[in-house]
Amino acid sequence: MYVRATPRRNKNGSVVRYLQLAHNTWDPVAKRSRAEVIYNFGREDAQSRAALERLAGSLSRFLEPDAAVAAGGEGFDFLDSRPLGGSYALDGLWRRLGIDALMRRLLRGRRRDAAAERVLFALVANRALAPSSKLAAARWVSEDVHIAGLPQTTDDACYRAMDWLLEIQGALEREVFHQVASLLNLEVDLLFFDTTSTYFCCDEADEPVARNERGALLAADDEGEREAAQRAGFRTYGKSKDHRDDLPQVVIGMAVTREGIPVRVWSWPGNTADSALIRQVKDDLRDWTLSRIVWVADRGFASTENRRFLRRGDEHYILGEKLRSGSAEAKAALARAGRYQEVAAGLRVKEVRISEGERFVVCESPEGAGRDAAVRARLLARLKEMIADARHDAEAAGVTFIPIVNYPVNWAI
Repeated sequence: MYVRATPRRNKNGSVVRYLQLAHNTWDPVAKRSRAEVIYNFGREDAQSRAALERLAGSLSRFLEPDAAVAAGGEGFDFLDSRPLGGSYALDGLWRRLGIDALMRRLLRGRRRDAAAERVLFALVANRALAPSSKLAAARWVSEDVHIAGLPQTTDDACYRAMDWLLEIQGALEREVFHQVASLLNLEVDLLFFDTTSTYFCCDEADEPVARNERGALLAADDEGEREAAQRAGFRTYGKSKDHRDDLPQVVIGMAVTREGIPVRVWSWPGNTADSALIRQVKDDLRDWTLSRIVWVADRGFASTENRRFLRRGDEHYILGEKLRSGSAEAKAALARAGRYQEVAAGLRVKEVRISEGERFVVCESPEGAGRDAAVRARLLARLKEMIADARHDAEAAGVTFIPIVNYPVNWAI
């Protein structure tokens, strides 16, 4: 199939060309091929050329990039093609938040590569679009994606850029937060905070160094503290929430708004206890002029010292705790009488004050209690069935079966 031009000479001597889409067919009678016109584009002018361009564009959708270029005419060689959409959208948001200008300003005067900001953006884009290592990210930038202003990079440049990022981390986090809070109209009067852990598949933990209770490194001149301090590497062994206590890990904390938008993220050594972390989190966010916040966390942070710390500066907190945890406060709350009020379908609450500055809101879910009772009943029935089967098998084998009765069982549903 091809496009052919058929000339026609007018009486005044001018020549007009007509464009046609044709293909050759075999004529068995004449024993030769002949041209068969499939479509007439009409006289060769701007309108017919536009029709040809639309046809060529439609056909090129079904071709590989190099084949499409080759089909477009001679004298062109296909060199490369890279996706642009994802990195283009992220780069637009990056510039809309002013991160590019902010980084250049914070890095001004330091010994650095002129493309440091672009390399850092490329690492962010890689983490969002195709998470990988620094080495793979450098290859991704150089071969697989188009990053405006950064045709290629190396893994060494990525590592240097990360070192520079650590130098400006504090100021950068604060400024980016204010930009995002302004752009998205964030409400930061209520912050939810929690931690998790992630492990590393490596042979050994990091070399132990002296740290305080919050996992921060102690300076060389803190001799008194260093003697009593715990020693641990950053990637070290601890209580894993992934049930991988056999591997080194780190602890990750995040504070988010009521809409779930992260305000700030922290990381600590893998053996850091939750109880000491919320005090550091509050101090860090206070430096961002975030005050009058209601903190929401779970029972891992519900120590007496933490509650006292969270009340400083006339701030407030909401700490979730299971009443069967056995704490003195939970026992005191359960011992107080009071009338429940229904606040939502299937949820009743009552307020109990156990001290001048603290109160418990005791929540009861009759529907949840019913589900728990049904689960317990099914478990008990299953255990009785297993005991009966064991008794039958023992008697069939001539073995005396003596069940243990009145054995205390703590159910945790």
